[in-house]
Amino acid sequence: MYRNLEDCVNDLEKHGHLVRIREEVDPYLEMAAIHLKVYEAGGPALLFENVKGSKFRAVSNLFGTIERSKFIFRNTWKSVENVMAVRNDPAKALKNPFKNLKTGLSALSALPLKSGRSPVATQEINISDLPLIQHWPMDGGAFVTLPQVYTEDPDKPGIINSNLGMYRVQLSGNEYDLNQDVGLHYQIHRGIGVHQDKANKKGEPLKVSIFIGGHPSHTLSAVMPLPEGLSEMTFAGLLAGRRFRYSYIDGYCISNDADFVITGEIHPDETKPEGPFGDHLGYYSLTHDFPAMKVHKVYAKPNAILPFTVVGRPPQEDTSFGELIHEITGDAVKQEIPGVKEVHAVDAAGVHPLLFAIGSERYTPYQQVKQPAEMLTIANRILGTGQLSLAKYLFITAEEEKSLNTHHEEDFLTYILERIDLRRDLHFYTNTTMDTLDYSGDGLNRGSKVVFAAYGDKKRELCTEVPNELKELGSFKNAQLVMPGVVVVQGPEFTSYTDAQKDLQSLSEAIRAKGELPTCPMIIVSDDSSFMSETTKNFLWATFTRSNPSHDIYGVNSYYENKHWACDNLIIDARIKSHHAPPLVPDPTVEKNIERLFVKGASLAEVKI
Repeated sequence: MYRNLEDCVNDLEKHGHLVRIREEVDPYLEMAAIHLKVYEAGGPALLFENVKGSKFRAVSNLFGTIERSKFIFRNTWKSVENVMAVRNDPAKALKNPFKNLKTGLSALSALPLKSGRSPVATQEINISDLPLIQHWPMDGGAFVTLPQVYTEDPDKPGIINSNLGMYRVQLSGNEYDLNQDVGLHYQIHRGIGVHQDKANKKGEPLKVSIFIGGHPSHTLSAVMPLPEGLSEMTFAGLLAGRRFRYSYIDGYCISNDADFVITGEIHPDETKPEGPFGDHLGYYSLTHDFPAMKVHKVYAKPNAILPFTVVGRPPQEDTSFGELIHEITGDAVKQEIPGVKEVHAVDAAGVHPLLFAIGSERYTPYQQVKQPAEMLTIANRILGTGQLSLAKYLFITAEEEKSLNTHHEEDFLTYILERIDLRRDLHFYTNTTMDTLDYSGDGLNRGSKVVFAAYGDKKRELCTEVPNELKELGSFKNAQLVMPGVVVVQGPEFTSYTDAQKDLQSLSEAIRAKGELPTCPMIIVSDDSSFMSETTKNFLWATFTRSNPSHDIYGVNSYYENKHWACDNLIIDARIKSHHAPPLVPDPTVEKNIERLFVKGASLAEVKI
């Protein structure tokens, strides 16, 4: 049982899950580049013992594989699953109260513990003493990527009604005065945003504590979607097998087991530009005004270690976070949305842009024609639930084949395309919200959504090679098969939506002139059809991160009937638009510099890259 992050690091090293990097490494781009290369190779966790410009160590890739993540929590994993199962379905506890008595006692024994001893408060430091890690060349400065941001409800102070969330923290760059203030990236609907809104209405600053490090369960707790009544601190204690220990200094809550704590205040209406930042969609999130926190004090425990991760085009380390969350929460989504059998946020598409779902269809058992009905109700519930509401594309069907699995992405999409009626089964939501990090819409947080709801008997055989009708289409060239029923063509460079409408209209007319094309329901327009067709992952990423349904979906023989849009063949314009954020591209000089760590005799010589 770990007491802190150091215990975890030593345990991982003992069992061959961690490598120490002895050489001096630059926190400007080098540390992130090393992490990305080792993660891609399926390599170990990394302890950077010699960080240029800082006396503190740093660790990354702790959660780089699901196997290592489960190893870290091997002694408490089962009890956590049991508690979550009861929380998700309280009726289970009533059916077998004696079996679940231990589960209830486990949750009670994990309650936060207030204590006086705080190792982290033994030394006071400055922000500039930390490893100031910049991950991507265009990032606005150094960021903390695994923070635990703690706030309390101004109306009901105390740890019971607190919020612990993971909101990235910008330490340097832009207009931030080093050691004086830091930036917090979060939206007003998050837990911290609710607390800030209450503090603003009272006309008083919101006290914030940023915990970094501590037991790995504290990090995971900050991103967990927990059921009502189970606090992040209680969950942290449950997963750690050790109660979350805290105290107060100058009115700020302190995590006694943390490696670092930054305390400060957010004052009403005080913001500064935050970003750019290389983010999990595979692009930069751009510069926008976000709350700035005035730094009060910064603490570090003796021999503190700063944990970090690097986000970018999936899969990355946060993919393991997602898998962990899915395994721990289990069937929670089924309890929250009746009729749902399965929901999968597709990691290859950046998680939020694309959802695959299986629901129920019980409304039409006696109709001669099977068609989506209950599924549409379920789709509305999905798009109105928590972070699922950030999705742009939802593909949903009903459970008719037991073997159907949303995680088998190509098979699932093939099943949908074999059955979809493009004159009936597309449902748009326009002028609505979109993920803040997604720049495919027409403004920050503004965009659209579309539901593809397919149900019933197979309607078509899908093409398994490029149909002749999609060859020789003027300025649209190099048609390539992505998967059955999906063909990508390479179009001219996007200049404006006015020109795009003309271009796509001419493409539609060219296809229509060649006759019907029932075997290819989905046609993608891209900047590079060879890249997009190279792998399914490339197709999923480029198509669903680079398109806004209301603006970028076109169709062959498209028309409206009773306000419903229909077509014979779907066309998605997945070209890069002028308003899109730039994609993440590594610095070639840095890539060459870090090769020194992988040669014979160097720290990472045994990592197979």
